[in-house]
Amino acid sequence: MSDTSAAAVAEADHVMRHWQYDVQGPVEIGSDSHKRMFCRMLLESHNPYKPAVIEWPTLPPDALKRLTALPIWDIAVQTEGRASIRVATYAATIQDPLLRAALVMDGEEEARHKVVLSRLVEAYGIELAQEPPYPAPKDAEWAWMKTGFSECIDSFVAFGLFRSAQRSGYFPEALVETFEPVIQEEARHILFFANWVAWYRRTLPFWKRPWFYARVAAVWVTLIWDRMAIARGIDTDGVARDANFPATGTADIGESLKPRDLIALCLEEDARRMGGYDKRLLRPTFVPKLARFALRFMKA
Repeated sequence: MSDTSAAAVAEADHVMRHWQYDVQGPVEIGSDSHKRMFCRMLLESHNPYKPAVIEWPTLPPDALKRLTALPIWDIAVQTEGRASIRVATYAATIQDPLLRAALVMDGEEEARHKVVLSRLVEAYGIELAQEPPYPAPKDAEWAWMKTGFSECIDSFVAFGLFRSAQRSGYFPEALVETFEPVIQEEARHILFFANWVAWYRRTLPFWKRPWFYARVAAVWVTLIWDRMAIARGIDTDGVARDANFPATGTADIGESLKPRDLIALCLEEDARRMGGYDKRLLRPTFVPKLARFALRFMKA
C-alpha cells in the first residue's frame, strides 16, 4: 500500500469513529436539528472501503482451523442479506430527502457487510449452505424496527466478544484489523437507530404513540423468541434463524471470562466505540442498563 493510500485509509477510519455536529448549543430531541444531526452523522462518517479490494491475510494453520470451525457463517451471511433488504424497503417509504439518504446509506452498508462476509468465507474456503431468497417485507416499518433493535442487542455483545477474541489471540491481529471497520459500522448503525426511535416517537401525534409503544414491545418479544430459536439451531428447511451476525458466535472465541467479566467488557467496549461521536446524540441505553442491573447481582 502506498503512503498516500495508507493516509487515506487512516483518515477515513478516523472520520468513521469521530464526528461532531457543527451546530452549537442544545439540540431538542424530536426537532429538525436533531434529525439533521443523526442523519448527517451516518452520512458523513461513512467509510468508503471496498470489499473487493480487501487483502485477507494468510492465516497459520491453527488460526485457519479455528476460523473455519465456527458455526456462524451461514447465519451471518443470511442475516445481513435480510437486514439490507429490510432497511432498503423502509427507506423507499420515506419522503424526507435527508432521512431517506441516511437510510439508503444504512441499507447499503448492511449489504456491504454481506459482501465482506462472502469474501471472507471465499478467501478461507468456508462452505456455505445455499442462500434463501430475501423478499421485501410487507410491513416496512416493523422490519426496520426489528432490524434496529436486534442490532442494539447483538452489537453490544459483539463489541465485548470481538475485543476478547483480539486479546486472547483467537483471531490473529491482521484478521482483527481487517474486520474491525465492520464492527465499528455496527456502532454507527445502532447510534443512528436509537436517535431515529427517539425522534420518530416525538414527531408522532400523541394519539399514535400508544400504538408505537405497543409495536416496540412486540418487537422485543419477537427478538427474545428469535434468540430462543437460535439456541435450538437451524430451521428444518435449512434457513438460518435471524440474528445480527457479530453476536452469533459463542463465548469460547475469546478469553475464559466469567459472565460478570464479559458483561463488564461489553460495557467498556460499548462506551469506547460510542465515545467519539457528538455527546448530544442519544446512545442506545436499554441493553447497557440491563447489563449494569445484572452486574449488581453477580459475584465478583
